[in-house]
Amino acid sequence: MATNSPATDSGGGIAQVTFRVRCETLGHGEAIFLSQADNPSGSRIPLFTTAKSYPWYTTRTPLSLPLPATPNNKTYRYRYAINRAGIFHRWEEPSDGGGIEEFRAQQTINSSGNIAVHTVPLRLLHGGEIYTVNDVLGVTGGPPDIDHIKMRNNFSSVGSLARKNASAGSLYGLNSRNNSAVGMTDQGSKKKVGFAPQPPPTSHRSSEAGAIKQAVHLTSSDGLIVVSAFLPVHLTRSNDGEWSADWDYEALLSMQTHLRVTRVGTVKWRGWHGNVGGGKSDESGVPVDERHKVEAVLRPFNCVPVWVPTTLFGEMYNGFCKGVLWPILHNVASVYSTPQTGGNTEKPDPDKDIEPYDSQYAEYSMDDVAQGPIHGDGGREGELWAAFTAVNRHFTDVIIQCFNEGDLIWIHGFHLMILPSFLTRRISMAKIGIFLHTPFPSSEIFRTLWCREDLLRGMLNADQVGFHLFEYARHFLTCCRRLLGLNYGMFPDSSGGHNLAIDTNGRHVSVTSIHAGVEPPVLHQVLSHKSTCDRVASIRNQFRGKVIFAAIDRMESLKGIPLKLIALERFLQRCPEWAGKIVVVQVGISAFERGDDYTKTRNEIISMVTNINNRWPGTVQFQECAESEMRLQQRMALLRAADVVMVTTIRDGLNLIPLEFTIAHLDALTEQGRNDGRKRGLCILSEFSSCTRVMRGALHVNPWKISEIATAFYQALTMSEDERMRRISIASEFVTRVTTQRWALAVMLDLKGVQKNEDAGKYAGAGLGLGFRLLGMDSKFNSLDANSVARAYRSAKSRLILLDYGGTILANDNLDQLQRFQFVKKSRPPSVPTEGLISTLKELCSDHRNIVFVVSGKERHSLTKTLCHIPNLGLAAEHGMFVSWPTPKVGGKRRWETLVPDQDRSWRSIATMIMEVYTSRTHGSYIEETEMKVLWQYRDADPEFGYLQSRELEDHLSNVLRGFSVDILHGGVEEGGYVEVRPKGVNKGVVSMHIIKNMEKIFNKGKLEFALVIGDDHCDEPMLSVMRQVGRRASEAHIAKKGGQPLAPLPATIAQVDVSSCDEYISSNLKCFTSTVGKKPTAAANYVNDVEDVHELLESLVKVTTRETVHSGFYSVVDLKTMDDTPTSPGPEAVKFDAQTSWQRSLSMCQLHTPDMSGEPTDARVSNNLDDFLGTMEEDGEDDDNFF
Repeated sequence: MATNSPATDSGGGIAQVTFRVRCETLGHGEAIFLSQADNPSGSRIPLFTTAKSYPWYTTRTPLSLPLPATPNNKTYRYRYAINRAGIFHRWEEPSDGGGIEEFRAQQTINSSGNIAVHTVPLRLLHGGEIYTVNDVLGVTGGPPDIDHIKMRNNFSSVGSLARKNASAGSLYGLNSRNNSAVGMTDQGSKKKVGFAPQPPPTSHRSSEAGAIKQAVHLTSSDGLIVVSAFLPVHLTRSNDGEWSADWDYEALLSMQTHLRVTRVGTVKWRGWHGNVGGGKSDESGVPVDERHKVEAVLRPFNCVPVWVPTTLFGEMYNGFCKGVLWPILHNVASVYSTPQTGGNTEKPDPDKDIEPYDSQYAEYSMDDVAQGPIHGDGGREGELWAAFTAVNRHFTDVIIQCFNEGDLIWIHGFHLMILPSFLTRRISMAKIGIFLHTPFPSSEIFRTLWCREDLLRGMLNADQVGFHLFEYARHFLTCCRRLLGLNYGMFPDSSGGHNLAIDTNGRHVSVTSIHAGVEPPVLHQVLSHKSTCDRVASIRNQFRGKVIFAAIDRMESLKGIPLKLIALERFLQRCPEWAGKIVVVQVGISAFERGDDYTKTRNEIISMVTNINNRWPGTVQFQECAESEMRLQQRMALLRAADVVMVTTIRDGLNLIPLEFTIAHLDALTEQGRNDGRKRGLCILSEFSSCTRVMRGALHVNPWKISEIATAFYQALTMSEDERMRRISIASEFVTRVTTQRWALAVMLDLKGVQKNEDAGKYAGAGLGLGFRLLGMDSKFNSLDANSVARAYRSAKSRLILLDYGGTILANDNLDQLQRFQFVKKSRPPSVPTEGLISTLKELCSDHRNIVFVVSGKERHSLTKTLCHIPNLGLAAEHGMFVSWPTPKVGGKRRWETLVPDQDRSWRSIATMIMEVYTSRTHGSYIEETEMKVLWQYRDADPEFGYLQSRELEDHLSNVLRGFSVDILHGGVEEGGYVEVRPKGVNKGVVSMHIIKNMEKIFNKGKLEFALVIGDDHCDEPMLSVMRQVGRRASEAHIAKKGGQPLAPLPATIAQVDVSSCDEYISSNLKCFTSTVGKKPTAAANYVNDVEDVHELLESLVKVTTRETVHSGFYSVVDLKTMDDTPTSPGPEAVKFDAQTSWQRSLSMCQLHTPDMSGEPTDARVSNNLDDFLGTMEEDGEDDDNFF
């Protein structure tokens, strides 16, 4: 080993290094010190911790490490000493690391004293830069975990800066020694991520530090909660009741890391699936009185078990997940198969009689793989769904207990698809990712599920959704588009690049597709184990002189085992000379959870194997075993002994067997491997398996085409040496480059890089049950405060109220697509305002200080028919194209004026003619014409085809109508799906500014002091945006006069418009209230829940006006709430004098006032006591300031 002596050669500069070590085994009164290994008697540097950073201990100041000019293999060697009561006690020991890493890389041991030593290769450091080295006490195996804290400012590009900022090794303890560089260097790449250090840049150009975008990195202080259906551990229980645990190293999530990782999941123990066993025993899962022992055993592994009743978990796992979701996710939905009752608690009888094997294999010519209750079977699906949601709730409770602020939550598997919905309700600010290890079906298959929307919304409540292949991601995106009407695309991220994401409710849900790998160090250690070598030799001796084809599959229809055997039979028929020279070792893993499908597949395989062996003895070696009997060690022995591996699945998700096989035969590329006389290392791989996209060196086959599999047998046996070496080399490139650690790191970097505002107020929840969804919006987006509106309304002398029509003051007729079509074709009458609404509008318009406008997208005749009899009500039709100013006259025709000159309408016939062509080519589309606009609606068409047609139509119209003064607008599927042509410069925002500018001229009003604007959909956003900016300018003018603090910037949802032309018409004391109906992303500052809330708000304003005009008494809050047009009897507490008495008394404020001049006694409701009234008042020094 090359030792270091950095002090003697500092030609490479000096690096500043801070050392951090995770110490969880220190006792009271013990302290940790860092000591140079080559100078144990030298000074020792203390490390410190705080309550917040514990269990991490850190040097108070960085250490200066001189770097040699040519570092080569020189290292800095050090170790940690533990002092007790200020006196040296001992050196660190491997047991300090927990002693639970069975396959940890070999410890670096000092020959004198057997003391573990940490090493930092000096070639990883560069002079003038700052680093942090992260250690775990007692753990010295693997490369160091180095965080690059500060860089020089003279890098040539952002790409080189990111390469330099990369960690010196993987963050995980089990790391490949082959640290090839994997980084994105292009300046326009999505994220600047590196996994290995790069040499110093050759060119240096100064750049502004502020212009450099920092790369996303995971540091040792980052917390991570990994959630899976099962914990990656094996539990054992001795006869005396003692429990022990070991890592399940073949589990994808068992990798070790220096991150603060907590793993959450259930434990596999006898009866975990709810089965009572063949003997009808009562044993089911871990006994309740021993759960505390299991928790204690799992604590050193940082694993937290989720205790779910076994019968409930069995219903979820066997019934819903395997019986319902599993076939659907694998693109299987047959209406011909007999549904099985999921959640079967009895293991299927493997000896059950099944129809004899059909040589033509008729079953596989139809899509009738056995199903669960996908299409419903008498209510059973409801029970399974209830079990599925209940188990996800159990997981939620445990995760909440383990969660710390800032932790990342990474969910794995389709078993927990709705878990993000439950989590976002309670920890909305957590960054949540979900990764599916199964395929995702096409939308036509997925839509057959009755719970399809709930599953999609559950996944979309996460911040990141991950798949192994883009093919699966593409299907997921299509499902979201077709079933939920959501858009997706490339959206900018915080690192200056772009992410593929789904736009939902003001949030961007990132979609990642990264295929997982395997861990070469773990596999090499298993392969080198003596028991593995003995097993390999035994298998080779058993089939001496034969070419071994190996296959390991679960025994279910989806794995395509019968297709493989049919192909073998055809190959031997056509090439009989190979009979007796090859053997197919088929290992079948029992799949009891698949019920009758397992039994049927098993009996078919046995029948086919018998027939083949009767004709060609010894050709197929079939062995069925439980999953526990084919673990990593047994599997690697078989793969090492085999010459060719076969995977002929008809639909498969993550399958690591071809990757493990490639690792087992990497030595075939060496000189010794080439001369061993074996033609080994080839994979025959189904094109329907996920790893076929990354295993480019394999022989890819279509398992449904029997002749292709038979040809693959022949190719594997007769392939030339050069081609075989080339294929093995290509296959080995992926497995050695993309390991499990690198896959996890890439996904975690994407998750950490998700843009999620730290302000919890920016996110709001909407919806009940599993319809809950997380909305992204302005952090100050709150329910409209009716009290504030009333207070501002009362004090203002010039008021403007702008109201949308449908969906705001009237129920929206456009919610149902059929209703919309019927309205357009005039086969269904529209909704009309209620008598109460008409009365409220009349009262508001009767106040001379009010200007009330209904601004609608409907035509003039529709508004005239329902609202023309209201005096002093202004109307704006077709988004403001036509304006009818308030007039006291009612009954006759209203006078309308146009917002823009209405001269040339010849464009309408041209636009209609073009739209008719697209209507004939797009089923479900239709044309909607009004007085001033023409719309092509495609809301009922196929979402994707309709969108493509709309884009083409938009381009066509833009070219043809270039010479006309028109605007061409395109609303996406979420806005209804339309292409609209209207006169240029017409929208509700423009008409709202037009109304403000004409207030003084037409109504003789002073400057505007109060504005209330309410809308409900995207057509109202221009009006809400303009009025909010008008109010903003008034507030800024008011602040400028008084010298107050500047206002926070407006949210990005507001389209910036120049509203300065309205400045002379508005008061600096303007109070502007903008609100949308329903909680959703909007330009409005507030929201109301529904149309009824709008009615209640308007009625409250009427009561404020009534209170000011009535001369019969002083009314309290209770009075305003309950006041209506029907007089009520006075309460028993009211003291009322006769008609000749000139005074009347109200107990609410003990005030005397003059009765009504008519002499008629006035009935009034009053507060029952003083507390009823005073309890509603704010302590702001203003009398009667609070109305509601």
